[in-house]
Amino acid sequence: MTNPTNPPALQPGTLRVIPLGGLGEVGRNMTVFEYEGKLLVVDCGVLFPEEHHPGVDLILPDFEPIRGRLDDIVGVVLTHGHEDHIGAVPYLLKLTRDIPLIGSGLTLALVEAKLKEHRIKPYTLTVREGQHEKVGPFDLEFIAVNHSIPDALAVAIRTPAGTALATGDFKMDQLPLDGRITDLRSFARLGEEGVDLFLVDSTNADVPGFTPTERSIGPVLDQVIAKAPRRVVVASFSSHVHRVQQVLDAAHAHGRRVAFLGRSMVRNMTIASDLGYLKVPEGVLIDYKKAKDLPDDRIVYMSTGSQGEPMAVLSRMANLDHAIEPGPGDTVILASSLIPGNENAVYRVIDGLTKLGATVVHKGNAKVHVSGHAAAGELLYCYNILRPRNVLPVHGEYRHLMANAKLAQDTGIPSERTIIGENGTVVDLRDGVASVVGQLDLGFVYVDGSSVGEITDADLKDRRILGEEGFISVIVVVDASTGRVISGPEVHARGVAEDDSVFDDIVPKITAALAEAAGNGVRDNHALSQVVRRTIGRWVAQKLRRRPMIVPLVIEA
Repeated sequence: MTNPTNPPALQPGTLRVIPLGGLGEVGRNMTVFEYEGKLLVVDCGVLFPEEHHPGVDLILPDFEPIRGRLDDIVGVVLTHGHEDHIGAVPYLLKLTRDIPLIGSGLTLALVEAKLKEHRIKPYTLTVREGQHEKVGPFDLEFIAVNHSIPDALAVAIRTPAGTALATGDFKMDQLPLDGRITDLRSFARLGEEGVDLFLVDSTNADVPGFTPTERSIGPVLDQVIAKAPRRVVVASFSSHVHRVQQVLDAAHAHGRRVAFLGRSMVRNMTIASDLGYLKVPEGVLIDYKKAKDLPDDRIVYMSTGSQGEPMAVLSRMANLDHAIEPGPGDTVILASSLIPGNENAVYRVIDGLTKLGATVVHKGNAKVHVSGHAAAGELLYCYNILRPRNVLPVHGEYRHLMANAKLAQDTGIPSERTIIGENGTVVDLRDGVASVVGQLDLGFVYVDGSSVGEITDADLKDRRILGEEGFISVIVVVDASTGRVISGPEVHARGVAEDDSVFDDIVPKITAALAEAAGNGVRDNHALSQVVRRTIGRWVAQKLRRRPMIVPLVIEA
């Protein structure tokens, strides 16, 4: 990580850009633009936890750089309705509720449904492609882009200091299911006008060629559903309206009905249907509770859990913890790509379903998903059309950012104008030149049940130790005046050894260590606890080759 350096005061006529999330990771996308003392936020998403985040529900961007400047925020632009771009909005609005949210109709509808669960009613401004809005000192233009969710928008941000273009997530599908392509005409017009800073999606920058079209998935889903002998379960992101549309159409074509499983799937598809983004064939939907009365070859379940999330529907099915128990003859389709870090969890679910006898169809053995992000060939087109003066690759792990920067340089953008940043990198744009002027020290903000930001990395380390190495407690009672051991030591362990009797050898060593400390005049409880911790810790490391969590309790009597 770059050493933190405080940026200088923002000079007049300078646009400052600070990514608070989304660089070096696939998730929690959030970028702050500052001009003349006012802040514009683009996206506010979450990162989903991995195995080394035990117990964590969500990971938020670090709001600390803007926490004391909430009144300066003139708006939050949301490029589209995926969780990694909108999921942290409720936590930002809990700090102050009067920040306007700006986005397309579907995006705001999904955000408002989420905020309703948090009992927050937001101020919103619905925009569409081609629309211009003046928000504080920022002149915004919204541009249609194609993604794996309808109504996605890029945003051009004009200030006297220059023009920045943030793509959000996008690809260049030329045959999209909804007929809404990425507006390259507007990109070309902006290129003629001059783009001073291009913030561009990097997720597939290391994938050569072009991302396949969504239409190529439909025939494969149709074929799999047509041949399935019994029940079909299709797992996808709960916001992937296009994929759900294809499943509805395939099910209808083969005389099957569809039941939505998972609260977010039901909520999001209801919103998409009400707004006209999802076209539901007559009579194809059925309530989940009534679906069990249908013959097995007449039902398709559309569920969440394509990333192996432990509490999602598909994982619960694999663990036989759901009313629907997959078995021989059932077909399960994982219609999504793997988010980096989720591979092990997904393969565990696939193995579990396969062991139950189900046929599992996934991206590894059938073309049941295409990415929503532009591959290298599409990015090259963008660079050649826009000819940006400066580039800041965003949305991706480090290898993605590097690959994106290389593409920019291949099209003639100088390496010194291609900024490889990380979360907290402070970039100033002035006179057509973008330069790094500082690095903020940002952390991870963990949502753990009802607590937000209370769990630290040290707590997670303790949880990992508990899960991987086990737990030992030592209780000993000592005389307050002499330090002599009156009772104990009692050693209790969980997850360390089969029987507590294994610790019989260490008990006299603990007693001897405490007696030595008492002989040296040590009476402080904390110091005595550390004596116990060191003594048993060394013994366990040598004898059992483990490093468990050790909690000594020294009681004075």
